[in-house]
Amino acid sequence: MDKRHICIRPIESNDIDRVMELEKICFSTPWSREAFQIEVEQNRFASYFIVESRGHIVGYGGMWHVIGEVHITNIAIHPDFRRKGIGRELMLFLMESALSHGAKKMTLEVRKSNIGAKSLYRGLDFIEKGIRKGYYGDTGEDAIIMWNEDIEYTVTKHR
Repeated sequence: MDKRHICIRPIESNDIDRVMELEKICFSTPWSREAFQIEVEQNRFASYFIVESRGHIVGYGGMWHVIGEVHITNIAIHPDFRRKGIGRELMLFLMESALSHGAKKMTLEVRKSNIGAKSLYRGLDFIEKGIRKGYYGDTGEDAIIMWNEDIEYTVTKHR
């Protein structure tokens, strides 16, 4: 996909219903609308962004800022738009945003079976650092904990 056709911007309250549609497509156990609303409207430690292409939300991502580091809470790309570089662009955007808030490191959890996502994260210098046994309540699947301990280096390398 031509990157000129995507726009990444902060989620606004009026985007939540469309984000929920994407959440239901991408995840077997989607977050509730109320959870998103609280994150977007009330959590002062959270930042959420959507990826739009020609007026359609094709992805979103969110993170929590925690004293010099960032925890990715959600990353979702519509299945029709995967493997087109959108997830990579979104992750780099999140890293740049994190840097602007003073973060140096970033962490996330990913399903052990999610080969595509793990490949994306490894390509952005994330390293597997641990396992959360039975983390995903819908299947009991383990989560792999991944860290990038120098997001500035990664952004510089990929931009």
